[in-house]
This record gives sequence, structure tokens and C-alpha cells, in this order.
Amino acid sequence: MQTAQCKVVVIGGGPAGLMAAETIANAGWKVDLYDAMPSVGRKFLLAGKGGMNLTHSEPADTFLTRYGERQPQLTPLITQFDAAALRAWAADLGVATFVGSSGRVFPVDMKAAPLLRAWLHRLRGSGVDFYMRHRWLGWQDGHLRFMTPAGEVLVRADTVVLALGGGSWGRLGSDGAWVRLLQDKGIDVAALQPANCGFDVPWSAYFRERFAGQPMTSVIAQSPDLHGVTVSRQGQFVITEGGVEGSLIYALSAYLREHIGRDGTALLHLDLVPGKSAERVRAEVMHPRGSRSLSSHLKSRLGLDSLKTALLHECLPPDYFHQPQLLAAAIKALPLRLHAPRPIDEAISSAGGVRFEVVDEHLMLRQMPGVFCAGEMLDWEAPTGGYLLTGCFAGGRQAGLGAAEWVKKHHNPSSQVSIDQN
Repeated sequence: MQTAQCKVVVIGGGPAGLMAAETIANAGWKVDLYDAMPSVGRKFLLAGKGGMNLTHSEPADTFLTRYGERQPQLTPLITQFDAAALRAWAADLGVATFVGSSGRVFPVDMKAAPLLRAWLHRLRGSGVDFYMRHRWLGWQDGHLRFMTPAGEVLVRADTVVLALGGGSWGRLGSDGAWVRLLQDKGIDVAALQPANCGFDVPWSAYFRERFAGQPMTSVIAQSPDLHGVTVSRQGQFVITEGGVEGSLIYALSAYLREHIGRDGTALLHLDLVPGKSAERVRAEVMHPRGSRSLSSHLKSRLGLDSLKTALLHECLPPDYFHQPQLLAAAIKALPLRLHAPRPIDEAISSAGGVRFEVVDEHLMLRQMPGVFCAGEMLDWEAPTGGYLLTGCFAGGRQAGLGAAEWVKKHHNPSSQVSIDQN
């Protein structure tokens, strides 16, 4: 068995791990980064295929609410590395960004690969060494254990940043295998659950065969949080063969998942005609329709397309279609019952992870001095729209600052390296 010696190790080559490595290297310390995959940033690259959404331009007070129950823990991290700082960081890599019509921030070329290439080039120039196909197996006699194609390797490190991701998209490296390794050390880890995920709905055969794959556009979705406060979002989602998915569903997935966990199902209310008052909808539904079918009437008077009309039939009892007042109310608040979240490996991200209560303000494990955690492996979640990446970047930076300070206090002078900043 081989044994290597180093001072600072980062495990995980996603945005949080890379940002931690950069922060530590900028403080003047040699960093070795290990990852189980053949190359770093695989989930980052895949997420960028539809357009690399780095962050969001909305006001800070609104931005921070997107972190839900963990807003108090994420606020100090993001305040120190917010959307403006992230855009400036990208610009320093030569990647210009712009604000889209939705307020989301993208690289001008909409791609993740150029940014990642420039970042890795800078990291290597700062003295960061990369060790791929090194799967972390935990600790042995004070050493880090890695399985490699050549066999098991032990690495001695006084300071470690763990940035191993959550439990979604396991094929890209985020498989949650680290949970047991930390629990074996007595670390309190909340169970990993799907976040930004789709949900199961038992559609009828007709609805599934006729509408699966079609987008439900221009709707408002509402769900109460666990305290009974109604949360409302506007956008669109997609009908799937087994339920619903898409950005509007993801935005409410935390509340929907928690309701299912508590009550067995979750009820989502949909306003199918945003911008039209309940009074107007009632008047249009009750307007004489003559010989026209109800679907033609609803399309003519309210603009309901065939999918929205079919969803009304899917969700409502037959007698509603003979009672205009009930039908009008349902068009403004259609109850859609969700039965289960989709499996975690299908989710964009995951909830759960190392609880903030067991780390200090620098994200160091209180029970394991010198071991820091960052990114999705911490117990927080956020919707898509740039919030996830911003949280990962900010958390990686915070862990990197903590690790650099820890090394400074406990270092062997021979471990420090001179870095050419030019």
C-alpha cells in the first residue's frame, strides 16, 4: 500500500471543492485535490448544458429568503461572497456575464466549459494538484483512505475540506456514500432527500397518453409551508408520464416534500389564469355559451388551452362542470394532489446532510478539528435559478478561509509555498 504526505487536502471537485482549493491556495498553501471521477466539475458541466445559470440578480433581502429554514446559516456566507462578487470572480477569469429577462445571471456564451477550463488553468498555476479516480473511503490510523485504479492509497493531511456533494446524480459522483463514513465518526447527518425534484401523480391513462411531455405554461402554484404560511410562485412546469416536474415545481419542492413526509400527500393549488381576477373568471364562465362546447367556451372566454382544460377534468369531480361558480373557483385554485417525490438520483439536488449545528462558523466539524465541510453535503437546499451554485461557491470559500486559518495556526513552515500571482 502506497503512502503519500501532504498538508492540505480537498476532497471533491465540484464548485464548492474547487472554490475551497482556490481560497486556500491564494492564502499561500499547497493544496492537493482528490476526486472519485476521471475529471472534475462533471455535475457543473451537465447543469450548464441548458445555459450556465451562475447566480441571480434579485435584491439581497429577497435572494437570501430562497434558502428557507437555513437562511440564518447561509446569510453570513453569501453576504461575503454574493452575486456581485461571483460575477466579478467570473470576470476575473475572463468570463463576462449578463442578466437575463428572468433576473438570472449567465455567462455571455451561456456555457460552463470555458469557465471551468479557465478556472482549472488558474488553479494549477496556483499550485493545486489534482488526483482523479481517487474514491475516498474514510480514515485509517490518522490517514485518509482512497481507492484508486492502482489499489488503496493512504494520505496524511493535517487539514481536510470535504466537498463531496449531496445524493443526486450519483453517476456524476454525488452518490452520498460519505454519509456512513461521517456517521461512523459520530457526526450528525440529516437523511439525504430529493430536492428540486418532480413528484408522482396517478394520472388517468387518457391524460398520461395524451399530455405527457407537454408544458403547463403561465400558471401560479401555491403551497403552504409547514407553518401554514402560503408560498406562491409563478412559472411553468411539465406533465410527465408519472406526474409533474419543472422549475415551478422545483421552487416549491421543499414544502411539498415535507407535507408528503408528514401527511402522506401534498396539495398544490394552481391558478390557471394569472392576471384575471376571480370575479372576471366567474363572469366569463357564466357567460352564455350557446351551442359551443365547454372547452371551446373556456378557450374563447379565458384562453384555456386543451391541456389546462384536460387538467380540470383530471382533478375535479364531474358535477363541477355543471356548476359554473364551482368551476370558476377551481380555475383560480385547482387542487392537484401529489403522492411522492421522485427518487433522489433523479433530483437536481438534495436536501439533508451534515447539520450546521455540528460545524462552527468556519464550517469546521466541532468533533473533528481540522476537518471542514462545504457545498451540498451540508444540510441546506435552495431552488434552481442560481441559488444552488451561489450557495456552493460561498460555502466553499468559507470552508477554504477556515482551512487556511487553521493551517496558519498549526502549520509546519515547510508546508507553505510561494505562489506567483502574475
